[in-house]
Amino acid sequence: MNKKFHYGKKEYVQTFIAVVLVLFVIRLIFPSVLQPILKTAAPPAVTALQDSVTVHAVRMDSLLESPHRIPRGLTLRPDAETHRIWSVSSYDRTFPDLNDLQLATAGKIGIAPLPDRESAGKCDYRHLVYAGMSPYYTVKRLSNSIPYLVPRAQLLLNHIGRTFIDSLMVKHIRPSKIIVTSFTRTEEDVTRLRRHNPNATDRSCHCRGTTFDISYSKFSPICDPDSTPQPQVRDDTLKWVLSEVLRDQRIQGLCYIKYEVKQGCFHITVR
Repeated sequence: MNKKFHYGKKEYVQTFIAVVLVLFVIRLIFPSVLQPILKTAAPPAVTALQDSVTVHAVRMDSLLESPHRIPRGLTLRPDAETHRIWSVSSYDRTFPDLNDLQLATAGKIGIAPLPDRESAGKCDYRHLVYAGMSPYYTVKRLSNSIPYLVPRAQLLLNHIGRTFIDSLMVKHIRPSKIIVTSFTRTEEDVTRLRRHNPNATDRSCHCRGTTFDISYSKFSPICDPDSTPQPQVRDDTLKWVLSEVLRDQRIQGLCYIKYEVKQGCFHITVR
């Protein structure tokens, strides 16, 4: 009679030890055999997480730093194609971004509030740059702010000014430049401003270097000093064109914009 096969605890232990010894010998002879297994089993590297504001800001940098494209039909010839002026249906609905929304972004991508104006000149150029002169916009005489912005905001301001001029040209409107009425405010500026404006606050985006104001009631005509002065278009017409330009910038995600009725300006924060 054949003996019945029995696989008990003793046999299980012996088999386990034998398998371990075989694998140990293979590992000694062929050390590269288990490397793919070890790599697969290793935990994935931990990468630093970025919040959505920072990720969006990086994408905006790439858009603002891309080469400027000259629009088709950029000419003042009377026989060229005419581009109509559409403006926007409502300034309040088109540019509704309140200060709290703008401040949330400005606090993450902007600078810490500066105590005084001397501090601005000591800032590293990677954090704050001079924005008081440009061929694409004019700066109003400043009394409560200094012409400095974070680099991203300065790029946006140039982009808006250049796009506005291009838009006027393709609409056969004699070109003008936008006028910037406010830039970065220091804590010293805010204190001075509060003397005649109780609504001024150090929680303003202007304290972060990310924000500027563009007038919609006044513009600076571009004239040839050697030619006969030409009649200029009404400021209301220029406001309509500017609103189209700013609406497109906001739709692209380049900035937040608030239509300021009492101040007569567009309050703009770069994203």
